[in-house]
Formats: sequence, C-alpha cells, structure tokens
Amino acid sequence: DLTKAFNYMLRRWSSFTRFLDNGRICLSSNAAERALRGIALGRKSWLFCGSDRGGQRAAVLYSLIVSAKMNDIDPQVWLADVLARLPAYPAHRIDDLLPWNWSSAKLRPQPAAA
Repeated sequence: DLTKAFNYMLRRWSSFTRFLDNGRICLSSNAAERALRGIALGRKSWLFCGSDRGGQRAAVLYSLIVSAKMNDIDPQVWLADVLARLPAYPAHRIDDLLPWNWSSAKLRPQPAAA
C-alpha cells in the first residue's frame, strides 16, 4: 500500500537523511554488510572449534584481525610484530601495540630482551 510506505518514510525522515548532516556516515550499508560477510562464510567452519573455550579464543583472534584490517594494517605483520615484542614490552606502554597506535610504535626501536 503506497500510503503505508509514505507514512513509514515520513515518520523516519530524520533517520533517512542523517547522512546529509555528517559526511562520515555512509549512504548505504555496504561496509557493514561486507564486514559481516566473513562471519557468515565461516559460520559452519567455526562450529568445530573443539570447545566453548576454543570458540571464545577464535572470536578474540578474529576481532584482533578485523581491528587490524579496519586500521589499514596487515594483520599477519602486526600480530607477528606484537607477539615478538610482547614478552619484553613495558606493561605501562601496552596500548602502543593496539592496531590504531601500532604504526607510530613500530617506528620506535624494539625493546632489548633482558
């Protein structure tokens, strides 16, 4: 029913036009759909993580990989560097190793092993 469709649109007009007020808001949901695609494709594979703890560990690792990708960082390079630095890295500077801080931390010399 056309009247019903117009009423729906008019009631939600501010939501439909929000992207006009903020240039960072995407007009479509394509980015969100692309981000969820990997989860949908792996769903059957992840049924067999071995245990509930294995599933939780896989979820943590997946979130680390996605965080690196969202910050335009190669996840394999980032994880290899972070895992190599972690044992000798000062606890008070651990935030430097997060993906969004890592690029600048990478420029610093790697701490010497004790």
